[in-house]
Amino acid sequence: METGIDTFSTATQMMTALNAKVISSVELTEMHLSRIEQLDGVLNAIPVRTPDRALDAARSADRRRASGERAPLLGLPMTLKESTQTAGLPQSAGIPPLAGHRPANDGPVAASVFAAGACLLGKTNIPVALADWQADSPVYGRTVNPWDHARTPGGSTGGGAAALAAGLTPLEIGSDIGGSIRVPAAYCGVYGHRPSETAVPRSGAFPFADAPNPAAVMGVQGPLSRSAFDLELLFDVIAGPEQGEHTGWRLALPPSRYDRLGGFRVAVMPHRAIVQASGEMQAKVGELADFLGEAGATVGEAMPPIDQDAHLRDYLTLLSIILSQGMSRGEREAAARDMLDSGHELFVAQAAGMTIDATGFLQLLGRREAVRHLWRAFFADWDVLVCPTALDAAFPHAEGSQAVRTLTVDGRQVPYMSNIVYPHWAIFSGQPATAFPAGLNAAGLPLGLQALGPYLEDRTTLKFAQLLEQEWNGYRRPPAY
Repeated sequence: METGIDTFSTATQMMTALNAKVISSVELTEMHLSRIEQLDGVLNAIPVRTPDRALDAARSADRRRASGERAPLLGLPMTLKESTQTAGLPQSAGIPPLAGHRPANDGPVAASVFAAGACLLGKTNIPVALADWQADSPVYGRTVNPWDHARTPGGSTGGGAAALAAGLTPLEIGSDIGGSIRVPAAYCGVYGHRPSETAVPRSGAFPFADAPNPAAVMGVQGPLSRSAFDLELLFDVIAGPEQGEHTGWRLALPPSRYDRLGGFRVAVMPHRAIVQASGEMQAKVGELADFLGEAGATVGEAMPPIDQDAHLRDYLTLLSIILSQGMSRGEREAAARDMLDSGHELFVAQAAGMTIDATGFLQLLGRREAVRHLWRAFFADWDVLVCPTALDAAFPHAEGSQAVRTLTVDGRQVPYMSNIVYPHWAIFSGQPATAFPAGLNAAGLPLGLQALGPYLEDRTTLKFAQLLEQEWNGYRRPPAY
């Protein structure tokens, strides 16, 4: 029987077909498992595969649906990032000494996904310690971009973004402390949502422990998909208070500020002087601004009055504090020396975080709160801020230390770490940000933009991306897939 559903259908379409009993969960799961078997030998997007588990869950979902049960993801196959805490499955974060680590319990995000009825196809590839815009590690090897196998799919949720783009999975859970949801989404031409910092439990994902830590800020877990509508489907499943807060706290996010593009007040980030996105990327921002203006939106260049260089230094300092958890004092000092020896200004800020004292840490958090106040004032006048997600399209696979790598942007060489410039704006202050496709460059590679929004108003950036999907640009299937 022709179902009209294939592995490139959206998750929302798949759920509609499942609920209408047009297709069974077993059929849908087998369809995905077959495609993984056929294509993932080259992509290496899903190195931890769980076909038996997926089919067991699918058979259970079909029985539950037959008895009249409903759940948001009942019978839907999907993947999780390898670093997502999942009982009995590897959680190495690409670090060889952790290759045998298998947690005994599900983290809160995995638990929510399974409670919603999802069927786990497997876990997707990542770089070492999630600390790269690639998905390459000694534990699992390298993932390639389905648009061009010679290029990175992004990182650290690179395996998940590649799997989505190639039709191996309809949904993925990623994490983002350095653009790790949004950069892979942009490089693979899919969607990704970095939630407001406290909208989704942060525990249960590397580098955070399986228990909450209120001082461990900036890192979030969030959804990736081939449709902005699917982002919200999965976001609604995983959103909620952190472990231990359920007794008294409930999450009640407001609806989107507008339900049509003509109502939005859209700020466009001015070009940064320190490092600029490629001309093609800037042209996409201009193209979108023109489209929005024609749709009736209020559009203008604007940014909060933030010292941009100080903001970047503070972010990198705080990032290094968080990522150096578990290091001894000697290891931190050695890492700081290596960063200083690199001579790159962006690594100097990270080195400061390796040796900061408690007073300095508290002062840093104080500066972070001051920036959060500036964003609140900014979003009283604007609804979203649009900017690139990365400096350019996906770059060729890179080797060697990140301290000496460079990226080529319009023929000029820039430090590899410069790619953090656009992702970091949402991270330091905990803003929501939705990454969305913006079409292709002249070489036929995806370009991606993002919309930052007001804290805890995730539905505003999600709705903005949904409207653009319907009226401007959306997911495109890679030609070879």
